[in-house]
Formats: sequence, structure tokens, C-alpha cells
Amino acid sequence: MAARSARRHAAGETVVRAGVVDVFVVRPAGRAWQHLALRRAHGVRCPGTWEAVHGRIERGETPPQAARREVREETGLDIERLYALTVNPFFMKSTGTVELAVVFVAVVGDDAVTTGEEHDAHQWLSRAAAARRYHWPREREALGHIAVLFKGGNAGKAEDALLIEGRR
Repeated sequence: MAARSARRHAAGETVVRAGVVDVFVVRPAGRAWQHLALRRAHGVRCPGTWEAVHGRIERGETPPQAARREVREETGLDIERLYALTVNPFFMKSTGTVELAVVFVAVVGDDAVTTGEEHDAHQWLSRAAAARRYHWPREREALGHIAVLFKGGNAGKAEDALLIEGRR
């Protein structure tokens, strides 16, 4: 597939692919959510920025499988419920591709985060604090989607459409 992508890029075509996931890890906090923010470590892309869980979809993985794996690798947490949220496009200069980030909301019950090597700190934050902390505008925008769609502790009338895995 990489050779085909290289040929298309060389021929002047831009490849568009769903190659990454963004996962907003949340936990209940009374009638609201707390949002997990991870700080990028030194020596990796965008050091010192705060973000949601982010990672590549590996060969043979579905986006939900990648979301579960990335949450486990980057936080050590188990997902109780996984929801589809949206898709965000962005240009990846290293590959010359337009990547589609499949965006999920992962509800967890545990708050004992163990960061992987890409991150050196984490914080559980209110929506307002997460909006101030997250580096990327699309992450702040996703917080608004989460506030609207998940205000009752689940996806409400859209539960059947958005719930990927977990109990209803």
C-alpha cells in the first residue's frame, strides 16, 4: 500500500485515508465529565503540548480496535464504553497525505493513569479547563460535541447510532 501511495503522490494525486484515531477519554464527575489531557514528552512530536489520546491505525485494525489499543498504551486504562464522535481531516506533511482522524469518546471508570513514553504528565480536567489546556483547536471543538451529545451520561437518543462497544 505504501508503494501505491507513493506512486499516487508522485503522480500529483493526494491520498486521503483514515489512518489515525483521536480518543477523548472521559470519566463521570457528578453530573458532568472530567476529560483526560496528556502532555507530550520531550523528544517526541510537539513536546510540551497537551492533547487527547492520539495514534495510528495499524494494518489489520479497525478504528475502534485502534482506539482501544491506543488508550491502553497511552494511559493504561480499560474502556467501559466506546462511542463514535466525528471525523477530523488534517494534512500530514511527512507522508503528503490527507489523514482522517476517526474520533471517539471512551468512558472509563478508573482514574489511575499510567502514561506511556510519548507523554510525561496527565491531568483530569473539567470541560472548561480542558478547552484551555488542549493545544489543537479541533480538540476544543470536540469538547463542545461531547457536551451536547453526552450531557446525560450517555448519547441519549443517539445511543443506538454512536455506541460502538459497551453496555447500553
